[in-house]
Amino acid sequence: MTEKRLALVVDDSSATRMILRKILSDHGFDTIEAANGSEALQQLSQHDDVRLALVDWNMPVMNGLEFVVEARKESRFDGVVMMMVTTETEMDRVAAALEAGANEYVMKPFTPAILAEKLTLLGMGGPAH
Repeated sequence: MTEKRLALVVDDSSATRMILRKILSDHGFDTIEAANGSEALQQLSQHDDVRLALVDWNMPVMNGLEFVVEARKESRFDGVVMMMVTTETEMDRVAAALEAGANEYVMKPFTPAILAEKLTLLGMGGPAH
């Protein structure tokens, strides 16, 4: 069995967090969660072994784009792969997220297969075996 990897799921919807947690578990990830970008920064600071963050755009307190911008200011988070998972579909939003430091972008609604494909593209795919 491969070593477990830690992912951070950032979304203000508990249902979405649950869905993402299940998909990530199927791909060998342990998960921690945050309901907004501010909580997500706290989680990153407390867990130096986070390798992946799935981030919603539209959240209260601190949105996903603000979170990515803030996290990318700190070199200790350079190794964290960040994937936006959001309803924002306009190309300027996609471009803004990628420019801010997101590594990938998935539009809601998504399927487990789409998420798996993105994980594979990022070199993080495959089930835990």
